[in-house]
Amino acid sequence: MSKIPLAVVVGLGPGLSSALVQRFAAGGYRVVAFARNPEKSEATVAGWRSQGLTVEARAADAADFVGLARAMSQAASEYGPAEILLYNAYRATMSLPAVLDPAEAVEDFKVNVAAPLAAARAVIPSMIERRTGSVVFTGGGLALEPTGWLEAASLAIGKSGVRSLAQTLNKQLAPSGVHAGTVTIAGAIADGTAFSPTRIAEAYWAFTHDASMPAELVYRG
Repeated sequence: MSKIPLAVVVGLGPGLSSALVQRFAAGGYRVVAFARNPEKSEATVAGWRSQGLTVEARAADAADFVGLARAMSQAASEYGPAEILLYNAYRATMSLPAVLDPAEAVEDFKVNVAAPLAAARAVIPSMIERRTGSVVFTGGGLALEPTGWLEAASLAIGKSGVRSLAQTLNKQLAPSGVHAGTVTIAGAIADGTAFSPTRIAEAYWAFTHDASMPAELVYRG
């Protein structure tokens, strides 16, 4: 097994996910990132690897809990148990709440809340056994103010749910040495601003390397 510590990113894509991969790979981690269509990121991954970063992209659908857990287990069998899990996938149905299709809301909830739980369950046992590890979910300002963007009502529900999940996991796991929580991004992610992906990635790095931090880190730029 590899002696390089393993960090897992669920939800590979441009923007924040890419910044997270780069930050943790540059910090000395082997990063295995999962996406439904990892081939879309082949050129990006090749570029990282040419810079000497230890990164790879693998296929996994966050909504397929069994498949996601299997893919994460395969990475752990090759490289050792994950020391860090970063969950940054989401699904959003844009609709006002009164006309939101309940079936779409359920599918959103699967990716935004149930899938983070499934991913966490895939790494928590080994973290408890080793009494170390960090689990971080990407949160959003809609969890703090759900009426701020009514057309994103379903996403607000998801961010509120994952915020509660992060806090309850933190309460349960802290005595076992596992640091779980959420980085709640209270603003619009955009390059060249205080909410640039690279700056936000530094907040994730700080959270995962300081177990004294509370369950929620609210990033306000």
